[in-house]
Amino acid sequence: MSGTIVVTGASAGIGRGVARRFLAEGWNVALLARRSEVLREVADGAPNALPVVCDVSDAGAVDAAFGATVERFGRVDVLFNNAGIFRPSGLIDEIPVSDWTDTLAVNLSGMFLCARAAFRQMRAQAPQGGRIINNGSISAHAPRPGSVCYTTTKHAITGLTKTLALDGRPFAIACGQIDIGNARTELAAAMEKGVPQADGSVRAEPMMDVADVAEAVLTMARMPASANVLSMTVMATKMPFVGRG
Repeated sequence: MSGTIVVTGASAGIGRGVARRFLAEGWNVALLARRSEVLREVADGAPNALPVVCDVSDAGAVDAAFGATVERFGRVDVLFNNAGIFRPSGLIDEIPVSDWTDTLAVNLSGMFLCARAAFRQMRAQAPQGGRIINNGSISAHAPRPGSVCYTTTKHAITGLTKTLALDGRPFAIACGQIDIGNARTELAAAMEKGVPQADGSVRAEPMMDVADVAEAVLTMARMPASANVLSMTVMATKMPFVGRG
């Protein structure tokens, strides 16, 4: 199975890995991010790639990006709703309010706006339907110390996922969430050097390859319309998530 997928945050990390994997599998891929030169490098001239400069927190830019995707490829089959940011850790009374508003704008409002544009297109197109895959996080289940902004948005994404999975039923729109733990990206690089733990210690954590995440997203995207992966957790096997302490 192949079709057209929109990947947000496609210029780096998980988004980059997923976009490249889907391009290699023959999908039409709209790559959305803010850095045009990096997007072009990720697309690497592939005829099935459409790099689109887009700030996901800008409603007009999101609508324009989805319009360009439909103009080029005719429809949207899958959205990988991935773009996100993580501001420096801190206690709630120490972090700047701007870190809170910036994180909300990208991690929550941005994912809402992209899901909204995808849902609208999937509802209107013929054949009707499609699939939205939201990138949650292990933080949608349990926080790291000092992560109040990021963790709050990721808990909210679970509510977005479940509501869209329900509201999409009449229109053949499936929605699922992938919660990722310790993929080796620029954003998570510090974890291999040592990060604060709940017990107050600082320890390096095991990591996994982004290619493993891309494989999981591809599995979700390839599900038949009659089936949906509502929630998937993919994590480095030995990371300190399951268990006490």
